[in-house]
Amino acid sequence: MRFMKWTIALLFTCAIASQAATQQTSPQEKEKKLKRSDLPAAVLKTVNQESQGATITGYSSETDDGQLVYEVEMRVRGHGRDVLIGADGSVLEIEMEVALDALPAAVKAGLLQLAGSGTITKVESLTKRGVLMAYEAQVRTGAKRSEIQVGPDGKPLAHPE
Repeated sequence: MRFMKWTIALLFTCAIASQAATQQTSPQEKEKKLKRSDLPAAVLKTVNQESQGATITGYSSETDDGQLVYEVEMRVRGHGRDVLIGADGSVLEIEMEVALDALPAAVKAGLLQLAGSGTITKVESLTKRGVLMAYEAQVRTGAKRSEIQVGPDGKPLAHPE
């Protein structure tokens, strides 16, 4: 009887710990959808500048490394463009969809080499604070999906951006 009580207590404790672990999310995962009217004035000014000629598809905010940031998703000439903006209105990061055939030869070759037998389904340039940092590609190999990155020179990155 005593063994059964301990077993039930142990199972109950494990169930609670498991539930708590699945409910915890990292700060980057707490994205909140917003309306244009929810944006601070400095962010809205940057949105207006960055979205000229684009169709805005959504706004959101999240906490990234303890900093509140805003993201505007848009389409420009049929390509996706996401702009990450600081609360002060500064542009922190831009991800712009790029056609594989429009990439510099070294970048295209580097991505194709890393993709191996997989199929590249989408490529984006990644610019941080005005500097092109990397190109990232989504790769599908059978049912598996993954992401690869190369630098502006087409060489694999030492660490992901």
